Amino acid sequence: MAAATDPKPASLPLPGGREKAVVRVHPITTGTAMYAEDALFKRGGRLAALHALGVGSKRVEIPIPAYAVEHPGAGVILIDTGFHASLAVEPKANMGPVLGRVFNPRMGPDDAMPDQLRGRGLDPKKVGVVVMTHLHVDHASGVSQFPDATFIVSAREWHAATEEKGLTGGYVRRQFDHAFDWRTVDFDGDDVNSFASFARTLDLFGDGSVRLAYTPGHTLGHMSVVLRTREREFLVAADAAYTMRTLRESVMPYGPHDEHEFKRSLREVQRYIEQTPTAVVSVGHDLEAFRALKPVY
Repeated sequence: MAAATDPKPASLPLPGGREKAVVRVHPITTGTAMYAEDALFKRGGRLAALHALGVGSKRVEIPIPAYAVEHPGAGVILIDTGFHASLAVEPKANMGPVLGRVFNPRMGPDDAMPDQLRGRGLDPKKVGVVVMTHLHVDHASGVSQFPDATFIVSAREWHAATEEKGLTGGYVRRQFDHAFDWRTVDFDGDDVNSFASFARTLDLFGDGSVRLAYTPGHTLGHMSVVLRTREREFLVAADAAYTMRTLRESVMPYGPHDEHEFKRSLREVQRYIEQTPTAVVSVGHDLEAFRALKPVY
């Protein structure tokens, strides 16, 4: 099926860069989900797939995070969109019947990103850029809430989500395939550089404040984001690691799209932590760790 939109390659750096810019980061949870523990920490065995879907597995509450970033030149940008507001009423309409049951989302009436932004004095209509770490249902659910933004996604991720993996890969195309301003980034291009422990990164605004780090494995085109705040760096690891236990013990989750690349990306994140001990690291779905974060950095 043809895509509703035809993403164009991003021309980097995006407008708005400022010399020595620092950003403010708001970690936001757009609700929670009751998720199979065996999806977070793979048990193995013949029934591993069923366990990961919740059959015979303990359910644990996980956050569904997204991040608002205030940039001095580019304005408000988002990292992922979290859950759409409709999930508070009817999860299946947004996620479909299967993934709606898998995630069992829990949302309050004001948990979606637009309301969360307003509560922080930020105008959701002025969100200029949304960086998508990847396009899984819990990250792309709320894309339609920001029709005027420019969406940044890796070219590899867009291809995987629209041409290769589909629903079985954790994608629901109607969430993100809108005729919006989608722009792709290529981590094989000439403007790619290493940064700290990350082999391939892109400087989004050309000022070092927002760096996209290629961390494939969880999905084939997954990205993490390194942010420079006034006091320290803030790493949005996203689903390069679901939990802090994964970072500490290298415990594998169930079902990365490429296990070899997942392990390589995880090592890059772990080395980053070793090299940058003052950095704040936010993983994908660790409720205790997310609750320990400050409201703003």
